[in-house]
Amino acid sequence: MKRALVIGIDDYPSSPLRGCVNDATAISQLLETNGDGSPNFSLRTLTSNDIEVGNAALQQAVSELFKGGEAETALLYFAGHGIINPETNAGYIVGSDGRRGAWGMSLSEILGLANDAHPKIRSTVIILDCCHSGYAGEVAGLPTGSPSVIGTGVTILTASHREGTAEDGQRHGVFTDILLDGLQGGCSDIRGNITPASLYSHVDQTLGAWEQRPIYKANVQSFVTLRQVEPKIPFDVLRRLPSYFPDRASVFALDPSFEPDRVNVPEEFRNVPVNDGNVRIFKELQKCNRHGLVMPVDAEHMYYAAIQSTGCKLTALGAHYRKLAEMKRL
Repeated sequence: MKRALVIGIDDYPSSPLRGCVNDATAISQLLETNGDGSPNFSLRTLTSNDIEVGNAALQQAVSELFKGGEAETALLYFAGHGIINPETNAGYIVGSDGRRGAWGMSLSEILGLANDAHPKIRSTVIILDCCHSGYAGEVAGLPTGSPSVIGTGVTILTASHREGTAEDGQRHGVFTDILLDGLQGGCSDIRGNITPASLYSHVDQTLGAWEQRPIYKANVQSFVTLRQVEPKIPFDVLRRLPSYFPDRASVFALDPSFEPDRVNVPEEFRNVPVNDGNVRIFKELQKCNRHGLVMPVDAEHMYYAAIQSTGCKLTALGAHYRKLAEMKRL
């Protein structure tokens, strides 16, 4: 049971935007299914291309997201205008009819709904692509820099800090454009899981020190998976790591029988028989090498480790996955 509310507003009478509807549409398409096409989030998408997303509609939709019954995960994504009212030091996401004195829905109210939803909703993820979105998690009226009040299971990912702006790109917001790349698999782990933390890391590394700075705040005991894509290494290969490496310091011995190429190898190895079973194992170890789990011993490449009869060993990351396999957590 995972549900998501995705909102994109371009249609602001006095200060229209151009990419927020595109942002919401693309985010919805990715969140609805996993990489293999299996169902992921149950989606409700509100965009100003289809309806007027005024303050009342905004309030009702967000309230229904958090009060709509039990769920493993509830996700709110918003792209549009954001503002901090200097008179009250309160942050808002702005509806299409937002105006002075009635800007929209306060970020404090959104956080309150998210906090109150636990444990009925086990995990809540709030993603905001709007100016001043880094205010989310603060308490209205308190000085800047006061401690956040984020409830259990709540994660907040924003396009900018409280005083920052959220920039537009050619088709998508700069922040959302990077999110989309991450959700397509750019920030998946070895097992194909994409989490809010990995998305934040992906955005943080992509944006430079002089560009808008994203914010990540969380009060969680475990990471929630937002989407799954094809694992970089098949699970059955990961589960075989303890059989190849009896302990984390083991060296798996290689020899020319593991390398199937008999055209480009040195002449003295061309008559060495190829062992089909060894070739299968070698292909698995080479895949692990490409993704940083295995490294050749005393050789520049896995090919030379086989030809020169040295071997390969686990990296620190490989040792981690070997331990997970040994503990039967894969």
